[in-house]
Amino acid sequence: MSSSVVRPEVVDVAQRDRAAARARELGVVMPTFTQLAQAAGIPSSLSGVGPDQPDPKNLWRINWYNDRDRKARTDVPGYFVLPPELTGVKAPIVVMLGRRFPMIGAHKVLPAYSALAAQLVTGRFDPSHHRAVWPSTGNYCRGGVAVSRILGCRGIAVLPAGMSRERFDWLEQWVSHPDDIIRTPGTESNVKEIYDKCAELEADAQNVILNQFSSFSNYIIHYACTGRACEHAFEDLKGKNGSLRLAAFVSATGSAGTIAAGDYLKTHHGTQIAAVEATECPTMLCNGYGEHNIQGIGDKHIPFIHNVMNTDVVIGVSDRVSDRLNVLFGSKVGRDYLRNRRKLDAALLAAFDDVGISGFANIAASIKLAKHLDYGPNDVVVTIATDNATLYDSERENYLAKHYAGGFDEVNAGEIFGSCLEALADDNVMELTHALRKRIFNLGYYTWVEQQGVSVEDFDIRKDQSFWEGLVADIPAWDRLIEQFNAKAGVAA
Repeated sequence: MSSSVVRPEVVDVAQRDRAAARARELGVVMPTFTQLAQAAGIPSSLSGVGPDQPDPKNLWRINWYNDRDRKARTDVPGYFVLPPELTGVKAPIVVMLGRRFPMIGAHKVLPAYSALAAQLVTGRFDPSHHRAVWPSTGNYCRGGVAVSRILGCRGIAVLPAGMSRERFDWLEQWVSHPDDIIRTPGTESNVKEIYDKCAELEADAQNVILNQFSSFSNYIIHYACTGRACEHAFEDLKGKNGSLRLAAFVSATGSAGTIAAGDYLKTHHGTQIAAVEATECPTMLCNGYGEHNIQGIGDKHIPFIHNVMNTDVVIGVSDRVSDRLNVLFGSKVGRDYLRNRRKLDAALLAAFDDVGISGFANIAASIKLAKHLDYGPNDVVVTIATDNATLYDSERENYLAKHYAGGFDEVNAGEIFGSCLEALADDNVMELTHALRKRIFNLGYYTWVEQQGVSVEDFDIRKDQSFWEGLVADIPAWDRLIEQFNAKAGVAA
């Protein structure tokens, strides 16, 4: 196993015990990874605690089984299905709803929990001494700050200054100190600038960098929880039509945590895995660079935790498409057009309250994939809506002011529907051969070996699927460590 992997082993008993004592003070019971992966392991009710409160009970809501109001548990993960009259393709497209997660309204709180939990139960993090540093392009650092606060740790968010106003508004309400929000230069594609700042912070031994792009806990938790949730949603849909097959999983790479769900689905269903990126920054497609506004999918590098050699397709989507769909589905004029002229169901349109900019990019990529591979009515494509529309109200306002200063009307809405849905082409879709996978894999060398100091041996070992299988095999060991931590804290129940 690579030396860069945090193993499920206690490395400092005294430090683990101090963390457990803090958990006892706060009344924290930490859920295991397996409990979060299945409805049966989650309390059916957490009455008296709102989903956006910094309360220890909300750790148990960090799962895909929250109902619409994000309070009670459901037996089936939240999802909705895009019909052919909207997508223009025969294949059903299932959209999983990350908005139902607690505190931040996005599923990135899931890997934030797994990252800090792994540090605490192994004795690598002392809440009375260390600070958790969360490098991110938005949602992960918010999740990290939320989980840190609940677990009695100080969390520091590091993110580009150009991210949406709503992200910073949220952070200002949750951080312990104003200087715990660190703004780095640039926008979505400026990930290296985040790494550079983290390198500065790491010089202080009190700062522990929980890098979502290289923390394998991100991969493990999405494999276990997001993969199973996608499978469960598919099974629910298949119960209504037994001839369906789970053809593809589509996910923007971002930190490459979510796309680990594709590895789970490929193992159990032979599902194709499609990675999505912005055509304005076509890193995987052609070793390219640039800037874009599909917030949540930082680019210009290959994440260390991306299992590239198991990825089947790369799809490029322009941020012009996601920005314009955000306007179409997020404005009254756009929804009136969709309901009155396109005859789309009001309940379907209301579901788009739970779709943010990266969700629209994933939907567009799913349509492109279905067109490219000629998927039929029995070929189900599953994708993710990471967060919700309200996180991008300011982005929508800015786009309208810039491109529709004279007003946005039904004609404009029709133009967006025609160009971004009806006429969406299957360009910038690349099916990966072994040679193309190796090219993308090798591109990661320049970030991780040359810039971040990973050894060549630790870099290369990730080519072998047995490496990733070993990570998954450790899940029961992680569960046991969490149970032992709870017992030490005297809060196991």
